[in-house]
Amino acid sequence: MHIIKLDATNSTNDYLKQLMRNQYLDNYTVVVTKCQKKGRGQLDTSWQSDDYKNLTFSVLVKDLIVDNNDIFSLNLAVSLSVFEVLNQLTNRKCAIKWPNDIMADQKKIAGILIENNIHHDGEISSVIGIGLNVNQDFFVDLPKVTSLSILENKFFDLDVVLDLILKELKQKIALIKSNRNEEIWNIYHDVLFKKEIPTTFEDLNQQKFMGIIKGVSKYGKLQVLLEDDTINEFALKEIKMLY
Repeated sequence: MHIIKLDATNSTNDYLKQLMRNQYLDNYTVVVTKCQKKGRGQLDTSWQSDDYKNLTFSVLVKDLIVDNNDIFSLNLAVSLSVFEVLNQLTNRKCAIKWPNDIMADQKKIAGILIENNIHHDGEISSVIGIGLNVNQDFFVDLPKVTSLSILENKFFDLDVVLDLILKELKQKIALIKSNRNEEIWNIYHDVLFKKEIPTTFEDLNQQKFMGIIKGVSKYGKLQVLLEDDTINEFALKEIKMLY
Protein backbone atom coordinates (compact mmCIF):
# COMPACT_ATOMS: atom_id res chain seq x y z
CA MET A 1 0.00 0.00 0.00
CA HIS A 2 1.59 3.24 -1.21
CA ILE A 3 0.95 6.17 1.17
CA ILE A 4 1.58 9.76 0.01
CA LYS A 5 1.86 12.20 2.92
CA LEU A 6 1.26 15.90 2.30
CA ASP A 7 1.75 18.83 4.64
CA ALA A 8 -1.24 20.60 3.10
CA THR A 9 -3.65 20.39 0.16
CA ASN A 10 -7.08 21.71 -0.72
CA SER A 11 -8.64 18.26 -0.97
CA THR A 12 -7.09 14.81 -0.78
CA ASN A 13 -9.79 13.51 -3.15
CA ASP A 14 -8.95 16.16 -5.74
CA TYR A 15 -5.21 15.58 -5.33
CA LEU A 16 -5.61 11.84 -5.84
CA LYS A 17 -7.86 12.29 -8.89
CA GLN A 18 -5.34 14.66 -10.48
CA LEU A 19 -2.57 12.17 -9.78
CA MET A 20 -4.62 9.47 -11.50
CA ARG A 21 -4.91 11.62 -14.62
CA ASN A 22 -1.15 12.11 -14.80
CA GLN A 23 0.24 8.67 -13.98
CA TYR A 24 -0.54 5.04 -13.24
CA LEU A 25 -1.37 4.40 -9.59
CA ASP A 26 -1.43 1.11 -7.75
CA ASN A 27 -4.60 -0.10 -6.13
CA TYR A 28 -4.97 1.22 -2.56
CA THR A 29 -2.79 4.27 -3.15
CA VAL A 30 -3.43 6.60 -0.20
CA VAL A 31 -3.12 10.38 0.07
CA VAL A 32 -3.15 11.80 3.59
CA THR A 33 -2.63 15.39 4.70
CA LYS A 34 -2.07 17.25 7.94
CA CYS A 35 -3.96 20.30 6.66
CA GLN A 36 -6.94 20.04 4.29
CA LYS A 37 -8.04 23.50 3.24
CA LYS A 38 -11.19 22.74 1.27
CA GLY A 39 -12.48 19.37 2.43
CA ARG A 40 -15.84 18.33 0.97
CA GLY A 41 -18.70 16.16 2.09
CA GLN A 42 -21.74 14.84 0.25
CA LEU A 43 -23.08 17.24 -2.43
CA ASP A 44 -20.19 19.66 -1.86
CA THR A 45 -20.92 20.43 1.78
CA SER A 46 -17.79 21.56 3.63
CA TRP A 47 -15.83 19.52 6.16
CA GLN A 48 -14.42 21.46 9.14
CA SER A 49 -11.11 20.16 10.47
CA ASP A 50 -8.38 21.79 12.54
CA ASP A 51 -4.87 21.40 11.15
CA TYR A 52 -2.67 18.60 12.55
CA LYS A 53 -5.45 17.23 14.76
CA ASN A 54 -7.59 14.97 12.60
CA LEU A 55 -7.38 12.36 9.88
CA THR A 56 -8.16 13.54 6.36
CA PHE A 57 -7.22 11.07 3.65
CA SER A 58 -8.27 9.42 0.40
CA VAL A 59 -7.85 5.89 -0.91
CA LEU A 60 -7.92 4.67 -4.51
CA VAL A 61 -9.82 1.41 -5.03
CA LYS A 62 -9.77 -0.31 -8.43
CA ASP A 63 -10.86 -3.67 -9.84
CA LEU A 64 -13.77 -4.00 -7.42
CA ILE A 65 -16.99 -2.61 -8.88
CA VAL A 66 -18.04 -4.05 -12.23
CA ASP A 67 -21.62 -2.76 -12.29
CA ASN A 68 -23.13 0.59 -11.30
CA ASN A 69 -25.76 -1.32 -9.34
CA ASP A 70 -23.05 -2.56 -6.97
CA ILE A 71 -21.63 0.86 -6.12
CA PHE A 72 -23.37 1.13 -2.74
CA SER A 73 -21.69 -2.09 -1.57
CA LEU A 74 -18.44 -0.11 -1.48
CA ASN A 75 -20.14 2.52 0.67
CA LEU A 76 -21.03 -0.22 3.12
CA ALA A 77 -17.48 -1.58 3.23
CA VAL A 78 -15.99 1.87 3.88
CA SER A 79 -18.55 2.88 6.50
CA LEU A 80 -18.17 -0.42 8.34
CA SER A 81 -14.38 -0.13 8.28
CA VAL A 82 -14.45 3.19 10.10
CA PHE A 83 -17.20 1.94 12.41
CA GLU A 84 -15.21 -1.18 13.39
CA VAL A 85 -12.09 0.85 14.19
CA LEU A 86 -14.06 3.29 16.33
CA ASN A 87 -15.46 0.35 18.27
CA GLN A 88 -11.87 -0.63 19.03
CA LEU A 89 -10.92 2.86 20.20
CA THR A 90 -13.95 3.95 22.25
CA ASN A 91 -16.53 2.32 24.47
CA ARG A 92 -19.17 4.86 23.46
CA LYS A 93 -22.02 3.60 21.28
CA CYS A 94 -21.24 4.00 17.60
CA ALA A 95 -23.56 3.77 14.58
CA ILE A 96 -23.68 4.49 10.85
CA LYS A 97 -26.02 7.32 9.86
CA TRP A 98 -27.26 6.86 6.33
CA PRO A 99 -25.60 7.17 3.97
CA ASN A 100 -22.00 7.87 5.01
CA ASP A 101 -21.75 9.54 8.42
CA ILE A 102 -20.34 7.71 11.41
CA MET A 103 -21.84 8.56 14.78
CA ALA A 104 -20.42 8.16 18.27
CA ASP A 105 -22.40 8.98 21.39
CA GLN A 106 -25.22 10.33 19.13
CA LYS A 107 -22.84 12.83 17.48
CA LYS A 108 -21.04 12.90 14.13
CA ILE A 109 -17.42 11.83 14.32
CA ALA A 110 -16.60 10.91 10.73
CA GLY A 111 -17.76 11.58 7.19
CA ILE A 112 -17.13 9.75 3.93
CA LEU A 113 -17.18 10.97 0.32
CA ILE A 114 -16.82 8.38 -2.46
CA GLU A 115 -16.33 9.57 -6.03
CA ASN A 116 -16.61 6.93 -8.74
CA ASN A 117 -15.04 7.25 -12.19
CA ILE A 118 -16.02 5.18 -15.23
CA HIS A 119 -13.07 4.88 -17.61
CA HIS A 120 -13.17 4.48 -21.41
CA ASP A 121 -12.54 0.73 -21.07
CA GLY A 122 -15.52 0.35 -18.73
CA GLU A 123 -13.43 0.00 -15.57
CA ILE A 124 -14.84 1.74 -12.49
CA SER A 125 -12.36 3.22 -10.05
CA SER A 126 -13.29 4.84 -6.76
CA VAL A 127 -11.65 7.62 -4.77
CA ILE A 128 -12.68 7.24 -1.13
CA GLY A 129 -12.34 10.34 1.02
CA ILE A 130 -12.53 9.93 4.79
CA GLY A 131 -12.53 12.61 7.46
CA LEU A 132 -12.29 11.42 11.06
CA ASN A 133 -12.27 13.73 14.06
CA VAL A 134 -9.46 12.47 16.26
CA ASN A 135 -7.75 15.04 18.48
CA GLN A 136 -9.82 18.18 17.87
CA ASP A 137 -11.48 19.22 21.13
CA PHE A 138 -13.67 22.13 20.00
CA PHE A 139 -16.00 22.65 17.03
CA VAL A 140 -17.40 26.09 16.22
CA ASP A 141 -21.22 26.11 16.06
CA LEU A 142 -21.37 22.34 15.68
CA PRO A 143 -23.02 20.97 18.84
CA LYS A 144 -23.68 17.57 17.25
CA VAL A 145 -20.06 16.86 16.36
CA THR A 146 -17.48 15.01 18.47
CA SER A 147 -14.00 13.47 18.31
CA LEU A 148 -12.12 10.53 19.76
CA SER A 149 -10.25 12.90 22.06
CA ILE A 150 -13.49 14.33 23.44
CA LEU A 151 -14.96 10.87 23.95
CA GLU A 152 -11.94 9.31 25.61
CA ASN A 153 -10.18 12.38 27.06
CA LYS A 154 -6.81 11.42 25.61
CA PHE A 155 -4.54 11.97 22.62
CA PHE A 156 -4.48 9.48 19.72
CA ASP A 157 -1.63 8.79 17.31
CA LEU A 158 -2.98 9.69 13.85
CA ASP A 159 -0.70 7.24 12.04
CA VAL A 160 -1.87 4.37 14.22
CA VAL A 161 -5.55 5.18 13.61
CA LEU A 162 -4.92 5.50 9.87
CA ASP A 163 -3.22 2.12 9.76
CA LEU A 164 -6.13 0.48 11.60
CA ILE A 165 -8.67 1.91 9.14
CA LEU A 166 -6.68 0.90 6.06
CA LYS A 167 -6.29 -2.67 7.32
CA GLU A 168 -10.00 -2.89 8.13
CA LEU A 169 -10.90 -1.45 4.72
CA LYS A 170 -8.90 -4.10 2.88
CA GLN A 171 -10.58 -6.82 4.93
CA LYS A 172 -14.08 -5.50 4.19
CA ILE A 173 -13.33 -5.14 0.48
CA ALA A 174 -12.06 -8.74 0.50
CA LEU A 175 -15.56 -9.77 1.65
CA ILE A 176 -17.07 -8.09 -1.40
CA LYS A 177 -14.55 -9.76 -3.71
CA SER A 178 -15.43 -13.15 -2.24
CA ASN A 179 -19.15 -12.52 -2.89
CA ARG A 180 -20.01 -12.11 0.79
CA ASN A 181 -22.04 -8.94 0.19
CA GLU A 182 -24.99 -10.26 2.18
CA GLU A 183 -22.79 -10.51 5.27
CA ILE A 184 -21.80 -6.86 4.89
CA TRP A 185 -25.40 -5.77 4.35
CA ASN A 186 -26.54 -7.62 7.49
CA ILE A 187 -23.89 -5.95 9.63
CA TYR A 188 -24.68 -2.54 8.13
CA HIS A 189 -28.39 -2.87 8.92
CA ASP A 190 -27.59 -3.98 12.46
CA VAL A 191 -25.65 -0.77 13.20
CA LEU A 192 -27.80 1.71 11.23
CA PHE A 193 -28.43 4.89 13.24
CA LYS A 194 -32.04 5.23 14.50
CA LYS A 195 -33.17 2.01 12.81
CA GLU A 196 -36.59 0.86 14.10
CA ILE A 197 -36.89 4.01 16.26
CA PRO A 198 -39.67 6.58 15.57
CA THR A 199 -37.84 9.61 14.17
CA THR A 200 -38.76 13.05 12.85
CA PHE A 201 -37.72 13.87 9.28
CA GLU A 202 -37.89 16.98 7.11
CA ASP A 203 -38.47 16.87 3.35
CA LEU A 204 -37.30 19.23 0.57
CA ASN A 205 -40.31 21.49 1.24
CA GLN A 206 -39.29 21.74 4.91
CA GLN A 207 -42.34 19.72 5.89
CA LYS A 208 -41.79 17.57 8.98
CA PHE A 209 -43.08 14.03 9.26
CA MET A 210 -42.62 10.97 11.46
CA GLY A 211 -41.18 7.72 10.21
CA ILE A 212 -39.29 4.60 11.18
CA ILE A 213 -36.11 3.59 9.35
CA LYS A 214 -36.45 0.00 8.16
CA GLY A 215 -33.25 -0.29 6.12
CA VAL A 216 -31.45 0.76 2.97
CA SER A 217 -32.16 -0.53 -0.54
CA LYS A 218 -29.55 -2.12 -2.81
CA TYR A 219 -29.32 1.19 -4.65
CA GLY A 220 -28.58 3.15 -1.47
CA LYS A 221 -32.01 4.66 -0.80
CA LEU A 222 -33.27 4.99 2.76
CA GLN A 223 -36.40 2.92 3.41
CA VAL A 224 -38.78 4.64 5.84
CA LEU A 225 -42.06 3.31 7.23
CA LEU A 226 -44.56 6.20 7.25
CA GLU A 227 -47.58 6.80 9.44
CA ASP A 228 -49.92 5.40 6.78
CA ASP A 229 -48.03 2.06 6.99
CA THR A 230 -46.39 2.48 3.58
CA ILE A 231 -42.65 2.25 3.06
CA ASN A 232 -41.12 5.02 0.97
CA GLU A 233 -37.58 5.16 -0.38
CA PHE A 234 -35.63 8.40 -0.26
CA ALA A 235 -32.46 9.34 -2.12
CA LEU A 236 -29.59 11.37 -0.72
CA LYS A 237 -30.63 14.86 0.44
CA GLU A 238 -34.34 14.24 -0.28
CA ILE A 239 -34.95 14.12 3.46
CA LYS A 240 -33.12 15.26 6.57
CA MET A 241 -33.18 13.46 9.88
CA LEU A 242 -33.98 15.63 12.91
CA TYR A 243 -32.56 14.27 16.15
